[in-house]
Amino acid sequence: MQELALLAVASVLIIVAVSYFAPKLGVAAPVLLVLVGMACSQLPGAPHVAVAPEWILTVVLPPILYSAAVNVPVVDFRRDFSTIGSLSVLLVAVSAFGTGLLIWWLLPEIGFAAALALGAVISPPDAVAATSIGKRLGLPPRLVTILEGEGLVNDATALVLLRTAVVAITASVTFGGALGDFAFAVSVGVVIGLVVGLATVWVRSRIQGQPVLTTAISYVVPFLAFIPAEELHASGVLAVVLAGLVTGHLSARKITAHDRISERTNWRTIQLLLENGVFLLMGFELTSVVGAVADDDLGRALLLGVLATVALVVLRVAFVIPLIAMLRRQQRRANAFADKIATFLERFTARGPTSGNDKRYDRGIRAIQRKQADVAFYASEGLSWRGGAVLAWSGMRGVVTLAAAQTLPEDLPHRPELILIAFTVAILTLVVQGGSLPLVIRWLGIRGNDEEHERREYARLAVELIAATQSVVENPDLCRENGAPFDSDILDRTRERTRALSENVDKMLVEQDADGHRRQLLELQRIMMDAQQNALLDARASGTYSSHTLERAQYFIDSQSTRIV
Repeated sequence: MQELALLAVASVLIIVAVSYFAPKLGVAAPVLLVLVGMACSQLPGAPHVAVAPEWILTVVLPPILYSAAVNVPVVDFRRDFSTIGSLSVLLVAVSAFGTGLLIWWLLPEIGFAAALALGAVISPPDAVAATSIGKRLGLPPRLVTILEGEGLVNDATALVLLRTAVVAITASVTFGGALGDFAFAVSVGVVIGLVVGLATVWVRSRIQGQPVLTTAISYVVPFLAFIPAEELHASGVLAVVLAGLVTGHLSARKITAHDRISERTNWRTIQLLLENGVFLLMGFELTSVVGAVADDDLGRALLLGVLATVALVVLRVAFVIPLIAMLRRQQRRANAFADKIATFLERFTARGPTSGNDKRYDRGIRAIQRKQADVAFYASEGLSWRGGAVLAWSGMRGVVTLAAAQTLPEDLPHRPELILIAFTVAILTLVVQGGSLPLVIRWLGIRGNDEEHERREYARLAVELIAATQSVVENPDLCRENGAPFDSDILDRTRERTRALSENVDKMLVEQDADGHRRQLLELQRIMMDAQQNALLDARASGTYSSHTLERAQYFIDSQSTRIV
């Protein structure tokens, strides 16, 4: 037991160290962790580590998916739903059948069903490495959203295909039956995810203001969605993803800011440890996986792994080419449609609501504005062929491939060899594609959104927020919760601060920040916060103040520091 505890502590320290140094070395942390795991497994006296795949699929995978899904903007996910669906369903199915046929042709004695099962294992890319690289190097937000969405949903397709292929090894499966099982798994998984997401957000909104309790509930949300779905033979992956999307979308309205900040920090820590822990485990387990294969079959398994990797890359490139062509056509259509919808909105607004029809009119205005925003998004955020090249090269395998490979039936012929093929694909894609992806991005010269555009967009949004604030403080009917009016002095000071803030935002819209005034201001504020923190530490050391007073002061300084962004 002490050895396991020591191993866990060492793993956490390795993950933290690699996550800290990987950006400085220009390498994605998952890639470096796989290499570190492989090196650690070769150390004298290194323990034999074998984690049951059920633990990864049931205990590790749901929190990873939930922590990623809760941070994906639902609006962006909706806008690229067709693209994400194409990559997550069609491409996974094409990859599974394509590599399955290749493996069956080269290793016919295992049968087509077993080859298809292996194809399903290696078909879903893990977007962790790709998105971590993309965010660090400033990929366009739309490209990052597509990669994140693909990584969330494609596991469901792969696991359902794997389940069907494993059944087909011992029994006959018809195409209609397999399609029906897939439809059942998707529909039931979506329903369970929606129900769990809505129910848990409602419960947490009833006990808001207590971040410890609300965060504790959030820890079990992925399992509340995953376990019932799997028990019903539906897709637990989709249930978790939907629960995460619903929670992330409703949290701004239903959960307090303090609870959101606390939960965000905790889940980022969990995500860091679980995701990177799996990549470290992947490298560490490679020695035992290789040792389970007979010497005569070792070379053949490695060769098949290389060929399967090449096939996956070719299939992904062939799939992405028409996909990017479709997205570019969508961009051209959006450009042509933008003026038409703007004209329609002007006419609709000029006509105004009919008597007694105000609510319907407001809903219509919002629907048209939403459509106009979607059209503007497609027109301005189109993916170029260079973005398509990054998308095609971002096919690294990870968590699901590691766990699913080890769920292959024990009595399956050549099982150790098939597992080694899957590990070879995962490690090759992580090391080769993941290691070279930063070079590909730099070589293609891809850049994210223009900083000046983002600054002005942020300023415009700030104007709307401040206008809403001004309308409240200028309202003559404004009163406290008990019905009593606010003191006039307090209202006057608040109105003055709101006007001053409005003037500062107006300057952001018309002035360039060429001299770095904002950066200087932030730097000065950090220096002031450091001075306050040092003074508080001196006061703590002197013992003059009570611990309760010191705790309140520390909370105030921490709250102020989080506002400096």
